[in-house]
Amino acid sequence: METKQENIIRTDYAEVMQKSYIDYAMSVIISRALPDVRDGLKPVQRRTLYDMYELGIRYDRPYRKCARIVGDTMGKYHPHGDSSIYEALVVMAQDFKKGKTLVDGHGNFGSIEGDGAAAMRYTEARLEKLTQEVFLGDLDKDVVDFMPNFDETEKEPVVLPVRIPNILVNGADGIAVGMATSIPPHNLGEVIDAVKAYMKDSSISVKGLMRYIKGPDFPTGGIVVNKDELKNIYETGTGKIRLRGRVEVEKLKGGRQQLVITEIPYTMLGANIGKFLNDVAGLVETKKTTDIVDISNQSSKEGIRIVLELKKDTDVENLTNMLYKKTRLEDTFGVNMLAVADGRPETLSLKQIIEHHVDFLFEVTTRKYKTLLTKELEKKEIQEGLIKACDVIDLIIEILRGSKNREQVKKCLVEGITEGIRFKTRASEKAAGKLRFSERQANAILEMRLYKLIGLEIEALQAEYEETMKNISTYQDILDNYDSMAAVIMKELDDIKKEYNTKRRTSIENAQEAVYEEKKMEEMEVCFLMDRFGYMKLIDKTAYERNKEAAHGENKYIFTCMNTDKICIFTDTGKMHTIKIADIPLVRFRDKGTPADNLSNYDSTREQMIYVGPMAGVSRSSLMFVTESAMCKIVEGEEFDVAKRTIAATRMSEDDRLIFVGAADEMEQVVLQSRGGCFLRFLKNEIPTKKKSAVGVRGMKLAQGDVLEHAYLLEGHQEYAINYHDKQYSLNKVKLARRDTKGIKPRI
Repeated sequence: METKQENIIRTDYAEVMQKSYIDYAMSVIISRALPDVRDGLKPVQRRTLYDMYELGIRYDRPYRKCARIVGDTMGKYHPHGDSSIYEALVVMAQDFKKGKTLVDGHGNFGSIEGDGAAAMRYTEARLEKLTQEVFLGDLDKDVVDFMPNFDETEKEPVVLPVRIPNILVNGADGIAVGMATSIPPHNLGEVIDAVKAYMKDSSISVKGLMRYIKGPDFPTGGIVVNKDELKNIYETGTGKIRLRGRVEVEKLKGGRQQLVITEIPYTMLGANIGKFLNDVAGLVETKKTTDIVDISNQSSKEGIRIVLELKKDTDVENLTNMLYKKTRLEDTFGVNMLAVADGRPETLSLKQIIEHHVDFLFEVTTRKYKTLLTKELEKKEIQEGLIKACDVIDLIIEILRGSKNREQVKKCLVEGITEGIRFKTRASEKAAGKLRFSERQANAILEMRLYKLIGLEIEALQAEYEETMKNISTYQDILDNYDSMAAVIMKELDDIKKEYNTKRRTSIENAQEAVYEEKKMEEMEVCFLMDRFGYMKLIDKTAYERNKEAAHGENKYIFTCMNTDKICIFTDTGKMHTIKIADIPLVRFRDKGTPADNLSNYDSTREQMIYVGPMAGVSRSSLMFVTESAMCKIVEGEEFDVAKRTIAATRMSEDDRLIFVGAADEMEQVVLQSRGGCFLRFLKNEIPTKKKSAVGVRGMKLAQGDVLEHAYLLEGHQEYAINYHDKQYSLNKVKLARRDTKGIKPRI
């Protein structure tokens, strides 16, 4: 019995991974995430539109269930999840996301406020007229290449013959591997004018094109406020567009006013509208503004309408500028005009996109008119044959009557072979031998009906022939002359603009940076309270004086501070978090506070507070740091006076933990206590002052497996007792020794 010989190929694992990852990355870039510069569509969009075209779901026919479209697309062309196909279909139908919708949706296709579309079994769709005529119109004329689908049972177009630069009109966004695209939508009429300008003068600059394309035209309207930066963005293909919502002031009775937001930045679409409303409410709650009385979202199908009711005598301009600064009413749209051009991803300028599209238009138009010319030449051949046949119709009838079969007639008409055919006269046979019709003409003659011999029909045939010759002349002229083809393309573009153009919605201008004067906070002294669970609050000093005993019984940290200061929170991970005191709510004594987690980067699940104090006090004193491994140092407090919300307060080894931070200025002695029950007392001046980035020095020699548990700072003559093994133990009784010694175990 023969045994199979194994063929083991040894390959470096790193090489296999590298090749596999590159293949995967290129697949995502080319076949999923990035649009083609020619039709501005990703594969999923192209396949969905082509499938709708194949299913005959035209703009003038009934809607069909989206589930049918999605299932058919998935089964024939796009072997991925149904959700990705349906999401692509939904986006193509949402007029608040696309400059021009490509799909006409019927049912719940989501809202501008972020509500999702209904399930595909409930919604219906059909092609828009624009899509059918401008995107799919000439697919039957061999204008683009077709390729096999994933299982080679169907053919799908490599690209759609789109006659407008869809990548500019509808924009694009997509995240690939290591790259992303973000192209804003533009106005259809302006883009068509720019394409025509380029066709008339291919040396036109980006600045010249911008005479036609003023800037992006977002479906949500709004105002682009950095007009001067657009030229650089269009030249490089990257940059940031600054967008603002449109704000109007409406006067109410009694001299009051209200701000009405009628257009939002494109970036605020969806859940960000709710976030904007929360941000405005937050400004009111934190008393950043006291001018807003009420907020209401009165948006409907008619459009956006967010109303802010104002107090009397509000400085409207200052408040509007505050909204631009503190909320997403002013936002940036990151532009990265990345697309697949000639089979590879490329960041393109405005002119390059138009260049690629015009080249594609000429290619599509050339293929279209070559197909049309071929058809007309075939028609001409047949018409010439029929006209010639009408002149010798008696002879042809004689051949038909004298022949035994169709093949005999065809041979006579094409090659003049008369063998086996009975003719009335020798002259007829001689004439038949001279016939030389083409194969196509012979078939047309054999299929010709008798009514075609009526005089009027013969005249109509003659007229058709003249029309065909005229068409051939026109098509040849279009194919042979650049100007003729350009004129045809420009006429088509003019027709598209005339039917589908809409007014610009986004204003383009240069606006001043939003500047608002923050109302100065009235400086006052408050009392800070924090309980052992990390809940903190501010109360009036008078409220503190009235409830002093209860305050000290219920809270871990208590101190007075100015409301303009910050709170410093040092944790066992060696971090320092800061919180503006102005952000902490000023409440009644019995009100519950706010967790530190809500107002800072502090995470109570991962770190533990070991010292809390006001920045004013911390920065004016020196702090002693002690870690679990007995590393000690003193750091000048001014090092912690920083603007950042979180910093590394000290440097430690990975497995170490901070156990003590304390103000050391007034103190003279240090006592360290280990988990094993060893105590060491030494003078504070033995600990050197170092930078916060230093590790420090060893304070105590620890036995193997032992760690420090507590550290204490003592004044020179202060009696300091702790509870040790359920008994009071005075730390002053610990024998004064030197730093970096073993310490003693007390006898109790």
